[in-house]
Amino acid sequence: MTTQEPAPLHWKIVIDAADPHAQADFWAAALHYTAEDNSALVERLLSLGALPGKATVEYHGRPAFRDLVAVRHPDDPYDPETGTGLGRRLLFQRVPEPKTVKNRLHLDLHAGQERRADEVTRLQALGARVLREVREPAGQWVLMADPEGNEFCVQ
Repeated sequence: MTTQEPAPLHWKIVIDAADPHAQADFWAAALHYTAEDNSALVERLLSLGALPGKATVEYHGRPAFRDLVAVRHPDDPYDPETGTGLGRRLLFQRVPEPKTVKNRLHLDLHAGQERRADEVTRLQALGARVLREVREPAGQWVLMADPEGNEFCVQ
């Protein structure tokens, strides 16, 4: 009898946000990702009465969930019926409380030493801010914050 290894688990990173759609726009631009189009799913749920209209907003000219929006890598697969990504994704969910402490998890963007300064400038133009530049024996990077204050590094 052979034992079969379990399949790896699919995952996404979920980020709390005051304005999930603005955060999705920032991170889609920062990572060169694509905002998911869940409009077919939203319209189907609305027509079935399974989703109240107040739980939706217009996002990029399409109906979307009010409190959730995701961005995905443009080359990764997605479900055409729901628009939901099946690969690398960030999901932003609305929460009522503001960010108050340092992240326990953060993203590192790997631009490379030769592109780091240009990426930092580009991210600042998108709404990020530099918190500090780090030079340690282990390496160099720039600690930044996204428009809602979530820390991330550019290496």
